[in-house]
Amino acid sequence: MARTDKKEQLKEQPQKTDSQQQDAPPKLPNMGLGMVAIAVYIIGGAATFAGIVLWVFYRDETLWGLGSGEAFGYLGICVGLIMTILGVLLMRLFRNHG
Repeated sequence: MARTDKKEQLKEQPQKTDSQQQDAPPKLPNMGLGMVAIAVYIIGGAATFAGIVLWVFYRDETLWGLGSGEAFGYLGICVGLIMTILGVLLMRLFRNHG
């Protein structure tokens, strides 16, 4: 009797058509997204420390004719901190909703 119930349940479920299967968004692997989050975090930390080095040691020098080391240092510090915060938020997001 249990077998007939399962067969009836299978018959009642609507079958997906080819167009419905193609419209589904692709699923991303959680491990890959976690590695991207860690990479953003590490790159942000490296940019922060590179900005500190530029700000301290190359403060009065012109770099590549584009600007002073102090300006690039501030840019590296700010962008690095933003990337680090983004990496932490992404890691928490992927851990909690994975």
